[in-house]
Amino acid sequence: MTDPFKKYRRRFRIWNNSRKIRKEQQWYQKQFRKAGMHIPDEDLLRRRIHETFPRLASRTTGNIRSIAIYHHYNWENYSLKPALAKFGPVRHYDWCGDFNHQNKDWRKKNKTLMNEALIEKIRTWITEEPADVLFMYVSGEIVEPDTLAALRAFGIPMINLALNDKEHFVGKIRSGRAFGSRDICRFFDLCWTSTQDALIKYCVEGAMPIYLPEGANPEIHKPYNLEKTIDVSFVGQCYGNRSAVIQALIRQGIDVKVYGAGWPAGPLELEDMVKLYSRSRINLGFGGVAGYKKTYCLKGRDFEIPMSGGLYLTEDNPELHKFFKPGEEILTYSDLPDLIQKIRYYLAHPAEAEAIRKKGYERSLREHTWENRFAKVFRLLGILE
Repeated sequence: MTDPFKKYRRRFRIWNNSRKIRKEQQWYQKQFRKAGMHIPDEDLLRRRIHETFPRLASRTTGNIRSIAIYHHYNWENYSLKPALAKFGPVRHYDWCGDFNHQNKDWRKKNKTLMNEALIEKIRTWITEEPADVLFMYVSGEIVEPDTLAALRAFGIPMINLALNDKEHFVGKIRSGRAFGSRDICRFFDLCWTSTQDALIKYCVEGAMPIYLPEGANPEIHKPYNLEKTIDVSFVGQCYGNRSAVIQALIRQGIDVKVYGAGWPAGPLELEDMVKLYSRSRINLGFGGVAGYKKTYCLKGRDFEIPMSGGLYLTEDNPELHKFFKPGEEILTYSDLPDLIQKIRYYLAHPAEAEAIRKKGYERSLREHTWENRFAKVFRLLGILE
């Protein structure tokens, strides 16, 4: 039976979520101004790190020993681990593999045991061989503050990556503990966030943040010499307004191929997905955050599609302008009529589309690899010559 109130509940949820995130941002802005704070520049970050680790040795590329703590959900091992390996040996701890192989579900009742196992594993590793950096991609849902305090005691520079602090800096709260970065960020020497307006939140919480977006791995996200047989494609989950936009394009007579969780065709294997970018004349993107009104964040595909040689057309997120020139290297749209107009224009003007596609690829290859991101972070830490 159709729920007659479903759309009203959805509208209320979006309104309420947007109100909460707006109030959160306003509160942090007020605290930031009240304390007379400033977002740290790179010189200040270097000085603070040097004060913490005055005897830290810098190393050449290939000799930096990393310990990486993250779970491979679907992209991490194809992006983070290969980039770290460019700088030297990597030891990777994945709690869903290294801990859950014992059939212990950390989410339900074994979180404390998982955290204890994490500390013990890192202690064992650094006893066997010292590490130069501890890279983590974790949240307050996963690790406890006491765990991070114990890891800090090992005397290794610690970095944490957070890719959606727009909605998840605080996130859900259970027993007074935030699932996002709020309660754990101060334990890291450097907090890498892909959300620009979260910088003040980190400062208020006593952390040292740096704003860097995602990247792409050019050894995986690369162009293929394939005939362009698809007008428009999209790869990603079906949620939010995505289905409505796709259906609107189809009603306008635009041929769109869609893949991912929740779509009839389902997801693609990694190589097939990358090849699809080359087979498509236009690769569609969505920049919105599900369940929020006019809230955008950077996405991995913002860098992966141009790196793969695809012409990228996505929602106009102001943060994207810092990394690409819209209209020259990628394309952006403001609303549905604008999206339809641009799809029709660039399908009818393939030479212009090709020029933009090529410039987007060159910019990505030059500036937006994960290796470039880690090089910047490691130089700030002082561990890379």
